[in-house]
Amino acid sequence: MASNSSMVNIVADIGGTNLRIGMLDGTGSVKNLHLYQCAEFSGLQTVLEDYFVQHQIDSSQVNACLAIACPVDKDLISMTNLPWEFKQSELKANLNLRSLYMINDYTAIAMSINSLDDSQKVKIGGGQAVAHKPIAICGPGTGLGVANLFEYQGQWISVGGEGGHVDFAPTDDTEVAILKFLNNKYPRVSAEQLLSGLGIEQIYQALCDLNQIPAKPYQAKDISAKGVAQQCDICHQAMQQFCKTLGSFAGNLALTTGAFGGVYIAGGIAPRFLEFLAKSDFRKRFEAKGRFEGFNQAIPTYVITEPQPGILGASAFLTQQINNEVVCL
Repeated sequence: MASNSSMVNIVADIGGTNLRIGMLDGTGSVKNLHLYQCAEFSGLQTVLEDYFVQHQIDSSQVNACLAIACPVDKDLISMTNLPWEFKQSELKANLNLRSLYMINDYTAIAMSINSLDDSQKVKIGGGQAVAHKPIAICGPGTGLGVANLFEYQGQWISVGGEGGHVDFAPTDDTEVAILKFLNNKYPRVSAEQLLSGLGIEQIYQALCDLNQIPAKPYQAKDISAKGVAQQCDICHQAMQQFCKTLGSFAGNLALTTGAFGGVYIAGGIAPRFLEFLAKSDFRKRFEAKGRFEGFNQAIPTYVITEPQPGILGASAFLTQQINNEVVCL
């Protein structure tokens, strides 16, 4: 077995378009971070081989933690938005890696939370985060990712799932109308159908239908830009509604997990209009939980602004695994 001093710790964040890979230095910081275009490679193994050659890395000394945007609970990995398919066991054997950890991308985002400083997140309301208490994460983006973070015996454990696919629960007449509109398209409406890029478009379309005006072929980026700038009244209403629904959903996560460590908004959408979100009814809806309004008032909400939370989280996960291994030895 390799000595601790000779180990090379590699982390990567693998999406459908880009792949970022780097190595940890002695302090746990990431160095030699490279960006690869996935479409230029036949598979993950060829990317790793290229990185190892460039940095003259002996793969037998490598501990690797790879965050990937797809399920990782089985040996066979099939990426959703990329024609890459491989077995974890074969990847480890073919590269002769010392150890390999494949984690879901939202596990990585969850694991990044405790590494974030005030320059990597923006607080929107609530009290102070309580150390060692549960943390909840949701992230509107292409879809709606959800994860939870709990501390157990001095280690942080990310608990994933498919929380973005819970039933959408309207709380006012406008949301009831949006639900009715979407029920004409889907046999069941999940939270993701509103809290995602597609969700912004569908909220806009539903509001156009409610106001009996034709919907223009706007994409989410058009609706958000025009709405935030108040260049289109229905777009503005759509973005206000998106913030309200996000607040209700995040508040439900807080109730479910008792997330006194904070509720964090991840994903690529919310950081684009932070000021708008902060001035919206997001926080009002987060707290509007009837008899438990006071419960949620104490829980802080944050938006993650760090551009590479996946790399940070993979680093935190790998460091925790290695430290645990050293203790066990």
